[in-house]
Amino acid sequence: MNRTAPGAHRPRTPLRFGYGTNGLTDLRLDDALGLLADLGYDGVGLTLDHMHLDPLAPDLAARTRGVARRLGALGLGVTVETGARYVLDPRRKHGPSLLDPDPEDRARRVDLLVRAVQVAADLGAHAVHCFSGITPAGTDTDLAWKRLAEALTPVLDAATAAGVPLAVEPEPGHLLATLADFHRLRRLLDDPEPLGLTLDIGHCQCLEPLPPEACVRAAAPWLRHVQIEDMRRGVHEHLPFGDGEIDFPPVLAALADTGYRGLTVVELPRHSHAGPHYAEQSLPFLHAAAGPTTSSGPAPRPGDPSATPEGSTKP
Repeated sequence: MNRTAPGAHRPRTPLRFGYGTNGLTDLRLDDALGLLADLGYDGVGLTLDHMHLDPLAPDLAARTRGVARRLGALGLGVTVETGARYVLDPRRKHGPSLLDPDPEDRARRVDLLVRAVQVAADLGAHAVHCFSGITPAGTDTDLAWKRLAEALTPVLDAATAAGVPLAVEPEPGHLLATLADFHRLRRLLDDPEPLGLTLDIGHCQCLEPLPPEACVRAAAPWLRHVQIEDMRRGVHEHLPFGDGEIDFPPVLAALADTGYRGLTVVELPRHSHAGPHYAEQSLPFLHAAAGPTTSSGPAPRPGDPSATPEGSTKP
């Protein structure tokens, strides 16, 4: 397993920026992709949802092939994200989860994630994002961890077969909320090869003991996907750049220094009402903060060694 220590010397890697479709839900997917390409983004964080490549509607494979052609024509890389609020249940936000007491409900979430893995493989995505979910009321913590490990096992099997990493996101308020929790999951599962990490930079600012740039360096060997936005300490609210407390140049320098090759995706799910505006404003901010590390180029494909370092609910 090629997991080089975060402090090892390596050339600085050009960064690739994307924008999440969960911040563009008022646009048709085809229009959203065209907008991001026109603005100069390198890729897209594609949340599978009823308005954007519905994972439960008929003819998923054929629709996915159409999106793949569109991404290829526009030169956009992609990560598949699974944080849609009501895609499985119109009454329960992000429900059911991998921790649900009802095994049939847990199986529905597992099925969604397995579908997402196949979609990711068909799109040439560099990772599939997921999260644990909130521990249900009355559920013992050890039992919740057991359910999570058991539920993720078939998803990891699918990820292995597809050659697409599964990138679990620590989410404030969830069972798996911190980097330390991610490592607990790794140990429970005996550190399977396809298990990786989604690191949300705002979440680091919100609740991690280390500053965001130190989180990046600590997470580097497992990092498969990055989400980015501004945030304040102790407040889980995704903010446009400049509205929070994060010092971004050190964060982006850490990503480049550690050899991260996936997309760094802007995550503003509560700003869809002005999504095109924030998409237009975000990319120049990131380019300026990243300095000379920014570069456009073809996205690495699953199975390409460059797709991983040398060495994913939303509010």
